[in-house]
Amino acid sequence: MLYLGVMSGTSLDGLDIALIEQGEHTRLLAHHYQHLPDALREQLLALCSSGPDELARAAVAEQQWAHLVAEGVHSLLAEQNLQPQAIRAIGSHGQTVRHEPARGFTIQISNAALLAELTGISVVADFRRRDVAAGGQGAPLVPAFHEALFASRDAARAILNVGGFSNLSLLEEGKPALGFDCGPGNVLMDAWIQHHQGHAYDRDGAWAASGQVQDGLLSALLGDPFFQATGPKSTGRELFNLPWLMEQLARQPIYKVEDVQATLLELTATSIASSLQQAQPHCSELLVCGGGAHNRTLIERLQALLPGARVSSTDDHGVPADWVEAMAFAWLAHCCLNGIPANRPEVTGARGPRILGAIYPA
Repeated sequence: MLYLGVMSGTSLDGLDIALIEQGEHTRLLAHHYQHLPDALREQLLALCSSGPDELARAAVAEQQWAHLVAEGVHSLLAEQNLQPQAIRAIGSHGQTVRHEPARGFTIQISNAALLAELTGISVVADFRRRDVAAGGQGAPLVPAFHEALFASRDAARAILNVGGFSNLSLLEEGKPALGFDCGPGNVLMDAWIQHHQGHAYDRDGAWAASGQVQDGLLSALLGDPFFQATGPKSTGRELFNLPWLMEQLARQPIYKVEDVQATLLELTATSIASSLQQAQPHCSELLVCGGGAHNRTLIERLQALLPGARVSSTDDHGVPADWVEAMAFAWLAHCCLNGIPANRPEVTGARGPRILGAIYPA
């Protein structure tokens, strides 16, 4: 069976589309990256907070999003010389614009009906809300997929995804997969460098490496109650964003901008390392995926903070780091169509296993 997975993360840089073959094992066959136009990115970012005429703006934005995904799907199929009929389904995560499970909701816009119409392929979407309806966080959903892909009989292994936010999956022989959000991944670093230099992200963490970590600022940032909470827990732009950072900085001495960037990287590394040490102190392998896997400075800090674990990219284990999440949503579509519960109550806090996703037939 062939499936497509579409992931548009909190970094809002573009769409990742992965083609997988799902049999006894999951195999990545091809992938495609679709750049997100600046105008659409700004619209989606604006929808992450309250504003006028939100319903109409959201409806227009998700139409544009669906057209962009369809364009990417057609490009990938053409590259692989495949017809739409060859694909059983598209697993579409959609674009998260609000994630507030404490208030009983999470919203990913995607217009899956339009995507099915534009591609001629069945679409499975809206994966998170069933878990929230069952009392869960609706996130993270990837630990079950990480378990299927990376479980090891020989080692206590953790899978770290660093996108806009960071999350861990904890895998150990004979135990259920566990996982939770750790806190900001790239979101604050990206916002800070864009605010001061106009760059979308800090390549290799070079700007952060040029600064000095400010312990007082780091301590203040880590003082947020989220970091003291234990799982199940998840977070998003509703909590960690540029205004939140500015509010924290307003209470601090004036720092060099590169020192703030260095401290934000340390916040990401420290929140991940401390979470892992608390939840899986005997972890021997940390496999990193997502955009943060390319941040050399971040990887070096993680290795320094976790001397007992080997830190490496999922690339080293045969799965390209940039495509793990898109693969996960292709796999989640497979689970939905085959009636397989794909959440993990131990991870999300839901009342039990649930089949995730809503089906929009072609």
